[in-house]
Amino acid sequence: MSERERTRQERLHPHSTAPPPVTLHTVAHAAGVSPATASRALNGTTRVREELRGRVLAAAAELGYIPNAHAQALASASNNTVGVICHDVSDPYFAAIASGVMRAAAERDLLVMLASTFRDQAREIAYVSMLRAQRARAILLIGSGIEDRAWERALDAELAPYTRAGGRVAVVSRHRSLRVDTVLPENREGAAALARALLALGHREFAVLTGPPELTTVADRLTGFREALAAAGVSLPEERVVQGAFTRDGGHAAALGLLARGARPTCVFAVTDVMAVGALAALRERGLRVPDDVSLAGFDDIPLVRELTPPLTTVALPLSRMGGSAIALALREPRAARSRVERIPGEVVLRASTGRPRG
Repeated sequence: MSERERTRQERLHPHSTAPPPVTLHTVAHAAGVSPATASRALNGTTRVREELRGRVLAAAAELGYIPNAHAQALASASNNTVGVICHDVSDPYFAAIASGVMRAAAERDLLVMLASTFRDQAREIAYVSMLRAQRARAILLIGSGIEDRAWERALDAELAPYTRAGGRVAVVSRHRSLRVDTVLPENREGAAALARALLALGHREFAVLTGPPELTTVADRLTGFREALAAAGVSLPEERVVQGAFTRDGGHAAALGLLARGARPTCVFAVTDVMAVGALAALRERGLRVPDDVSLAGFDDIPLVRELTPPLTTVALPLSRMGGSAIALALREPRAARSRVERIPGEVVLRASTGRPRG
C-alpha cells in the first residue's frame, strides 16, 4: 500500500487500529515461560524440556509469531564462535599463533572472529564486551599482559560475568590478575638459557633491545637474561638496555639509539625476533657485519628469521601449537575449579647470526 493510500484509509477509518505485533515476550507470556526459555525453545540451540518446548511452539503457532531470522542466525552462530583478540595480527608472532587457533577451530567446526587491538587497552575491553554480547563460546587473549591495575580491573569486570554465565576464556602469555586458563611461554627461562649459550660462545659485553616495560613478556625476558648474566659475573649496564616499540621499526630505532650512545657490545639481544630484524638492518646501515663485528639474537623463532642473511639465533617457541593449545584448554571438559596453566618451554637455536667475539 502506498503512503497516499495509507493516509486515505486512515482518514476514512480514523478509529481502526492494526493489531499489536506478536513478539517473543507475547509468546512467552502465552506459554507461561520466561522469554529466555521461549527463545531457547524456538531457536533450538539449547536443550529445553519437551513439555515446555511443546507449549512454546503451540503458543507461537496460535499467535502467528514470526521469528526474527537474523537474531536466530546470530544466536545459532554465536555458540559456534571463538573470539581471538591479539595485539596485531600482521605481526608474524601473532599470525603464527592465530593460525594454530584457526586450524584447531576448523577441526571442531567452530568459527573464529579475529581482532587486533594495536595495544590499545580500551579497544581490547571493547572487543571483549562485544564478544560477550554476541555470546561467543570462548574468548582467547593472545599476547602479553600489561602491568596496569586499571586495565586489569576493567578486563576482569568483563570476563568474570562472562565466565560465570558459562563462557570460556584462555590466554597466551602471562596475565597476573586474570584467573583463567593460560598457555604460558617460559619467557624468563628461555631468555636465561639464551644468555648462557651466548656466554658459552665467549661473549661478555652485551646490550639488550627491549620493548615497553609494562608488558609482562618484556619484563620476563629481560629479567631472565639479566639474571643469567649476573650468575656468571657479567653485568648489563642500564645504558645498554634500549627501549623501542615491539615492531621491526622499533628494533631499528633502538639499535641506532644504542650505537649513537657509543656502545660497542659484542652481542645484542633483541627481546623479539621482529625487533631483531629491524636491528639487523640498522647494524648494516652503520657498516657493521653480523656476526663478524657484532652478534645478534632474538626470541620466538618466527618463520622469517630462518631466511635472513645470516639466519637468526633465537629462542624457538612452537607458536602454531600454542594457538591450538589455547583453544583446547578453553574448551576442555570438565572445567577444573582452579585455572590451569600449560607451560611452553623455549629452545635455544644457535644460527649464523652469532659467533665467537673477535679478539
